[in-house]
Amino acid sequence: MTTVPGEHAMVGLLGTRDELLKLVEDAFDVDILVRGNEITVTGEPPQPDQVVRVFEELLTLVAAGQHLDAGTVSSTVDMVRGSEHANPSEVLGDEALTHRGRSIRPKTFGQKRYLDAIRTNTVTFGIGPAGTGKTYLAMAMAVLALKRKDVTRIILTRPAVEAGERLGFLPGTLFEKIDPYLRPLFDALHDMMDAENLATLMDRGVIEVAPLAFMRGRTLNDSFIVLDEAQNTTPEQMKMFLTRIGFGSKAVVTGDVTQVDLPGRSSRSGLRVVRQILEGIDGIAFCELTGRDVVRHNIVQQIVAAYEAWGEAEPEAPADADPPAAGPDRRP
Repeated sequence: MTTVPGEHAMVGLLGTRDELLKLVEDAFDVDILVRGNEITVTGEPPQPDQVVRVFEELLTLVAAGQHLDAGTVSSTVDMVRGSEHANPSEVLGDEALTHRGRSIRPKTFGQKRYLDAIRTNTVTFGIGPAGTGKTYLAMAMAVLALKRKDVTRIILTRPAVEAGERLGFLPGTLFEKIDPYLRPLFDALHDMMDAENLATLMDRGVIEVAPLAFMRGRTLNDSFIVLDEAQNTTPEQMKMFLTRIGFGSKAVVTGDVTQVDLPGRSSRSGLRVVRQILEGIDGIAFCELTGRDVVRHNIVQQIVAAYEAWGEAEPEAPADADPPAAGPDRRP
């Protein structure tokens, strides 16, 4: 049995229409009875104990002033059932950035470890499938570092591999040429900053969003640098990027090694080989995010899990193998 201190806390815990309570009920095969400020849970062990722990962790978040939503409740349930972390409230109570009263927080233990790695390392690699928050959280940490004056500028970059980074043949101005490839970064920035302030900082060069090819030959001091879609770099491009890091700078490299778009199977991904080259160097961290860290719609998590299962069942072709040579038509 769990006793909730106060009617206000009970509403915050269960939801205004008990919608959060229903999420917990649906996740476990138990009976939950709410009477006043007391919650009683019955069922086959160990589920009642797990449900009580879920409510205790959620109460800790409510007591800290955090507003509970469906995502927070679902994440707490997942962590308690999976025994991922002793205290889910520590994970979900972390805060990367607050903008207009909205907090950007880790939703999984994997995301929490990722944020901690960014805080304590000079270079952090966030590797995982779509929807794991690897780019979004990195950009939140970059905006926070700028607000705290830990850095003087933010550099956001990604390879424009769809255009082969040869942008000259595309119609329009330079901004119009690169905008489709950098749009996801702009979208995230608009979630984290006021539009007018963002425009001013970009005009002043405090925030720069540019294709990876534009980084060549530069030294980036006192900067927070994010390289997105790094699976689409070659080993040479990855080396070029990493050697741009100057004094007082921090870099985060994100990507998904299962979604390489480099032209020709003979093109090696710089993200696939960088770990074996750099692992073990102080100040460099590699964080693996998985389908369990997907925080988009629940169906995205199911899609990622299905593809992972399919990939394990299929015979794996050599990642860097050359495509079969074209030969004469040998049909009878």
